[in-house]
Amino acid sequence: MIEFWYEFASTYSYPAAMRVERLAEAAGVRVEWRPFLLGPLFHAQQGLTDSPFNAFPVKGRYMWRDMERVCAEEGLPLNHPSQFPRNGLLAARVAIAGLDDGWTPDFSRKVYEANFVADQDISDPGVLAPLIAEAGGAPDEALEAAQSEPVKARLKDHVSLAKARGVFGSPSFITADGELFWGNDRLEQALAWALHHAKATA
Repeated sequence: MIEFWYEFASTYSYPAAMRVERLAEAAGVRVEWRPFLLGPLFHAQQGLTDSPFNAFPVKGRYMWRDMERVCAEEGLPLNHPSQFPRNGLLAARVAIAGLDDGWTPDFSRKVYEANFVADQDISDPGVLAPLIAEAGGAPDEALEAAQSEPVKARLKDHVSLAKARGVFGSPSFITADGELFWGNDRLEQALAWALHHAKATA
């Protein structure tokens, strides 16, 4: 098993979300999707109030060029969003609301496409509603649930758990033995570690 920790505003989480289940299925590893928010961690851990890719422009320029290479290699479309980072709070709450019904992975992939391909405002309920429906959820129910205290509390719990387990960026992968891997380019390593750990404890 691996936990996939992701934030909807995160650029490198886009290719990770599009390939994690395919690679995990091929490896025989189960994926647990863990939507969370990076903002509170950036502020608490690094004192940042904006994306580090905006705070450090040279790093941002590199990231966008690297994303072009990564997405081209994966055959994924990419358009630089007109707003970056976008507010992923509502989308994260909706993703939390869909966890128990199983449509969170498909919804999450569609949100990434909306943000990094279609350049849509993923904080807009009108943008999210059709994505929920396409993923197999009920838009009105999911959007209502996203404003409920239990869903808000569950997302806050995800953020707290991420912090407690050492997560500092997105995407991150945590294996069953607690090993942390950060970055889209560490997905294969995380899967290999998860397999090794499963065999060692079998």
